[in-house]
Amino acid sequence: MNDRLIPITIIETLEKSGALEFDSLYRAVSKIHGKLDKRNFEDLIMDLEIRGLIRVYNMARGKRRVELVK
Repeated sequence: MNDRLIPITIIETLEKSGALEFDSLYRAVSKIHGKLDKRNFEDLIMDLEIRGLIRVYNMARGKRRVELVK
């Protein structure tokens, strides 16, 4: 598994699907790259958010929504 490709896959998945819940995005990326460490995935999401490429919104019941910045 190449960790450098995971952020690209996250962005491509969000381009295709629009906004997704965090768990749905994790499952979609895991399907492509195999078993991912959830903590590592959260770090990648945070890095993309800091760069201004995605936004993460808190929803009810501890769920999070991830969307691409336009």
